[in-house]
Amino acid sequence: MKKRGTRLSWLMAVGLVLVLFVAGCSGGGGGNNGGGDAAKTPTGNEGNAGTNQAESAEPQLYELGKEPLDFTFYGNYDWYTMPKWGADETTAWVKDNKKVNITEIPNGGNTVQKLNTMIASGDLPDVIWGERGADVERLREAGLLVPLDDYIDKYPNLKQWLDPKAMNMLRSSDGKLYQFPNWYTNRPNGNAGWVVNKKIYAELGSPKLETTEDLYAYLKQVKEKYPDVVPMETDLASEGHGLDQIYSAFKEDNLSFTRYFAVPSGDTMTSIYKDEAYRESVVYAAKLFREKLITQDAMTQTRDQVQEKLMNGKVAVYASSNPTLYAMQAHAALSQKDPDAGYFMVWPIHKEGLDKNKIYPGTYNMLGWNAAVITTSAKNPEAIFAFLDWWTGPEGMRLQMWGVEGEFWQGLEADGVTPKFTENYTKNKEKLADYQAKMDPVMWVGNTVYVDDIKGKFEATLPENERNWSTYWQYEITWKTQGDATEFINLNPLPDTEEGITFQSAKDIWQKARAQALYAKSDEEALAILDKAHDDTMSIGFQKLLDYYSKRWHENLEIIQGN
Repeated sequence: MKKRGTRLSWLMAVGLVLVLFVAGCSGGGGGNNGGGDAAKTPTGNEGNAGTNQAESAEPQLYELGKEPLDFTFYGNYDWYTMPKWGADETTAWVKDNKKVNITEIPNGGNTVQKLNTMIASGDLPDVIWGERGADVERLREAGLLVPLDDYIDKYPNLKQWLDPKAMNMLRSSDGKLYQFPNWYTNRPNGNAGWVVNKKIYAELGSPKLETTEDLYAYLKQVKEKYPDVVPMETDLASEGHGLDQIYSAFKEDNLSFTRYFAVPSGDTMTSIYKDEAYRESVVYAAKLFREKLITQDAMTQTRDQVQEKLMNGKVAVYASSNPTLYAMQAHAALSQKDPDAGYFMVWPIHKEGLDKNKIYPGTYNMLGWNAAVITTSAKNPEAIFAFLDWWTGPEGMRLQMWGVEGEFWQGLEADGVTPKFTENYTKNKEKLADYQAKMDPVMWVGNTVYVDDIKGKFEATLPENERNWSTYWQYEITWKTQGDATEFINLNPLPDTEEGITFQSAKDIWQKARAQALYAKSDEEALAILDKAHDDTMSIGFQKLLDYYSKRWHENLEIIQGN
């Protein structure tokens, strides 16, 4: 959610199913009150991980709240800053009631250098949160990570909510599990897509807005009649937001493999620069940019600037991998002042002649977004795991999504996991959206299925105008239009291997070419930039990396198929 600000994106991404799924959840037991509440009242607990389990027939569990638990946390993203733990009502509740205190190790805006320094010095934080794959494997190979296998069966939540196939895909080459996933799932979810300014659209006569031709014509109308409005906002185009959604419009079953600079062709991976759909999308985007139909600071703007434009209603069309995060807040603020204002979503834009039901502006996978790992620096890794397991369970997710009991929910239903929502859930939608956005940076181990089911069950009882904006559009459009990319995860090689070094060089070429192509003064120039990027990439040994991708892809398929 990828990604990425943290992704309420992944959470607001998560979603809506009309039948409560607790009983049938993959990877776990029955429909009792299992989940987080079991973690807060364990039996046979006399302390932490060091207890001799042979003394009891029951495993000795770490009990949150019995003693102080302090640990350090590092977010391995340049953009990430953790809010001060205990400064808000929810984390203050956790600090007071569970005696958990978490201290951030700042990344300084340069995670590559910071992580390298920490590894070299051996001075690691207790928890590192970031992308799955290369960095995790580098830490594992250095013997700096704690395997989680011994804890999985002892604590109730992760083993209940994580699909066994997803757990197997998370395992490292030594067969052990080191990663605690975030926003893992076993069903479609995600928020990627196209958001449209409601008032501007109505004032322009609510024209057809389905194809790339429709979009171009509409953006030209906006530019002509609303000179102070950004016709199309791309969010952070430097990270692919907006541009990846344009690419998705030009190809059926396109899972947007821009993160690998490669696309599947038959049973092998090939250079993205030669993919006809990608070439069309680059020419199209460059044309929009030349004609000032796309935000002109797409490669340099910040997320705060994007949010400000949306909040002021100064965006006509907004495409991103997670547009619901800001659009939800902006819709609530604008519609409160003017019922005719706000934003809505449209079915993904597609090239004329393509099947609109095979267009995927975003993807999902069973493993979700990223993962947390516990390092060998942790004094009590089991205690940290116990917290993460509780944080991903029903009680922890309730706190993250709907706050401390009293304002948005009061008490639980008979199943022991479903909150009884108060009228504030619908009456104070703007406040709830703001709360969830502020909690997003601490949603490290999000439980997609739990959140989706709880939201879905309640939202289905509400009239359309009272539903949460994000949840409504997830149900109507985004969950129906995200592609399953599970088989293509974890393809990246370790950074210190020949393939890993090639990947980094290819990434540098990619980033430069993507920016240059957007600024191209003609279609021919845009295509020439792609051709040069292809030649430059292949000259550094990219074919060997493509072969590596293909091998990893087929290994994933074997795991998924149970081989």
